Amino acid sequence: MTATETRNPNKQQNRDAVVAETSTRDDVFDDSYKAKEGPKRRMRLVWRNVILMVLLHAGALYGLMLVPSTSALTLAWTVVCFLLSALGITAGAHRLWSHKSYKASTPLRVFLALANSMAFQNDIYEWARDHRVHHQYSETDSDPHNALRGFFFSHIGWLLVRKHPDVIEKGKKLELTDLKADKVVMFQRKYYKLSVVLLCFLVPMWVPWYLWGESLWVCYFIPVMRYTLVLNATWLVNSAAHMWGNRPYDHNINPSENRFVAFSAIGEGFHNYHHTFPFDYATSEFGIKMNITTAFIDLMCFLGLAKDCKRVSHELVSDRAQRTGDGSHKTG
Repeated sequence: MTATETRNPNKQQNRDAVVAETSTRDDVFDDSYKAKEGPKRRMRLVWRNVILMVLLHAGALYGLMLVPSTSALTLAWTVVCFLLSALGITAGAHRLWSHKSYKASTPLRVFLALANSMAFQNDIYEWARDHRVHHQYSETDSDPHNALRGFFFSHIGWLLVRKHPDVIEKGKKLELTDLKADKVVMFQRKYYKLSVVLLCFLVPMWVPWYLWGESLWVCYFIPVMRYTLVLNATWLVNSAAHMWGNRPYDHNINPSENRFVAFSAIGEGFHNYHHTFPFDYATSEFGIKMNITTAFIDLMCFLGLAKDCKRVSHELVSDRAQRTGDGSHKTG
């Protein structure tokens, strides 16, 4: 079975044509890509990023040590902030803006943009651009977090070095007209730094200090811990979910079904499915099972704030699993 048959929906059997018609062109793997010949480029460290990441994780570890002395209300508030910021990535930057897998009303888009700023993982425009490049050139030099370079690189190392020139080149070639036309996306991009200071740090600190008298020391380090946990949960999708797990839908690609990642990243660990059917709003065959993000989108649809969720038929999923899966596919 060739990569062309399994990775590019435009070249699959006629019954798979629905995938190509429904997908965002920029999130479909490009089988025509060929790596440039010659010696591999040496990675150049960005020492500012290295130092900041070391300090951030040291602060997170200290915050973890403060958990036993932190009030139950503050811990509950931290869980709320974790879920909000995670949804800003999963339901917002990923499923809505990167893959256009459903449509959201303006109030919901504003909410998701605010939640995305709380997550502090680059603005929506940049996040979606890099993610589309990741799907189109997965596991190549043009992939921002190429998992073939190892766990550390795909998890955090890619943020500590200069981007590969191929990543920059491919990113510039994407049209991204949908993102540029979205006023919410561009407004967030314009005021991103201010929104991050307010929503990622000041608001999470201020609420427990002002409302129930938590110490400022705890109010600072617990949000640092929460922010770091959200970062690592997201990074696990790029690293662990591209290395470990079964591949029931396409055994020819690295992305895998990883339940631990699905739990930690509120539904983003069904990665073999997602890379096989990138347009599916649920990123999983099994709906809301271990998938808080899908449950959230379903709730928004019920409330009339979201609509037109794209989905893959059970027949198409079953057929694809039989043709290209590793034999581990189960229904239900």
